[in-house]
Amino acid sequence: MDTLAAYKEHLREIGKLESALALLQWDQRTNLPRKGHPARAEVIGKLTKMAFEMSVSDKLGQYLDDLQGQEGLTEEERASVRAVGKSYRRHKAIPPAFYEEYAIAAAHSESAWEEAKEKSNFSSFQPHLARMIDYARKFAEYYGYEDSPYDALIEEYEPGMTSAQLSTIIEPLRGELVPFIKRLLQDGKRPDDTFMQGEFPEEMQRTLSSRALAAMGYDFDAGRLDQTVHPFTTTIGPNDVRVTTRFLPHDILSGLASSMHEGGHALYDQGIRDDLRWSGLDEGASYGIHESQSRMWENLVGRSRPFWKFFAPIAGEVVPQLSSVSTEKLYRAANIAEPSLVRVEADEVTYNLHIMLRFELEEGLITGRIHTADLPELWRDAMQRYLGIVPEDDAHGVLQDVHWSAGLFGYFPSYMLGNLYSAQFFATARKEIPDLDEKIAQGNLKELLSWLRENIHQYGKMYEPKELIERVTGEAPDSSYFVRYIVDKYSDVYSLH
Repeated sequence: MDTLAAYKEHLREIGKLESALALLQWDQRTNLPRKGHPARAEVIGKLTKMAFEMSVSDKLGQYLDDLQGQEGLTEEERASVRAVGKSYRRHKAIPPAFYEEYAIAAAHSESAWEEAKEKSNFSSFQPHLARMIDYARKFAEYYGYEDSPYDALIEEYEPGMTSAQLSTIIEPLRGELVPFIKRLLQDGKRPDDTFMQGEFPEEMQRTLSSRALAAMGYDFDAGRLDQTVHPFTTTIGPNDVRVTTRFLPHDILSGLASSMHEGGHALYDQGIRDDLRWSGLDEGASYGIHESQSRMWENLVGRSRPFWKFFAPIAGEVVPQLSSVSTEKLYRAANIAEPSLVRVEADEVTYNLHIMLRFELEEGLITGRIHTADLPELWRDAMQRYLGIVPEDDAHGVLQDVHWSAGLFGYFPSYMLGNLYSAQFFATARKEIPDLDEKIAQGNLKELLSWLRENIHQYGKMYEPKELIERVTGEAPDSSYFVRYIVDKYSDVYSLH
């Protein structure tokens, strides 16, 4: 077997292990009985170690050395060698036994978080969180960094991004958003949403979500829709991309938005070219680029006036109490902006402030400026500063997100970046599909999906985020598109003059 063929086979073997892991983790967060968690953690730890050992093996290192600069490789093969090589060099520094230990601790920590959140008891989770922070710091030391250990962690999710760069994005963004939110609340006219109140059975909400996902182009023959505490999308393997959502009994829009958000992630993964499967390129360019797809479908499409022109009759058919509500009223009700305690329920205007708060806290945790015992109080203080409201309990405060329990430090900024990227991508799509709004209003969402497939999805991880954005939009990442979109849209929705 020649080197290239052996390299590809090695990646396929890693892919099979990762597929089994993804299935176990999906089951852990959807169907696993509570008493099954300890044993599952051991199995996940074992498989994680096996996949990790293969991904940093000397054999793979030799393949990469041999293929580096080799003549006759296709663009895809060169990209694979580049991306896999970068990951290899980064993770080679991590001892496999340490990685297994971390994976087991993370599985236990996530279970402890679920229980702590249920009881709104931070102190029971604190020892697990302290342990995950220790692991994160050790990872940063293994990876290496120039300025801040936090930079080493961000690199895992958003290649090329640093905490210093994030600060230069956050300062002007906060400067624009905080005063605008105050203006909306003080001078704007809040849309009526009384017709959205009531009791909405799960089956009704599932039908509504399924109709939206089908319209978006989500392939149910290559995926499924399930419920979980904290919605996520996972790729089990080729042609198996699963969406989960959460239905709140008194909020019909929450489950719909969550399903469209996760559907956006799933469309990206379903759209990656078949020849990139198990090549090290069969995932998104970065977490921020991935988030741009979910936020685009949830917000720029799902909360747009054209979408509600198309979807209002469907909503009325599935949810009888909405059948007599005008399209305009439904559209405005889908775009209420007000400070909220929970990030996943936050509107477009305030959402990024939730991310800025988390960036501030987790960067402090990793650099040692903040101690875990102080987190609940620091969280309340930050909520007051950023959003003007304070949670009454830990479940709606410091315990609301699963990420820290799994050791995912450096992940949160990608949510904010995804919002910024989504507005820039959508502005480009509008230029290149001049009648895009009319098509969406007619229920033709496939035109946008085709554009995304052609420009973003098909390439998987072939390009790094900044390069991809420049290829698609012709410009470097630019947050002004997001600010303009928010100010224009919500000035209209809230009748600001």
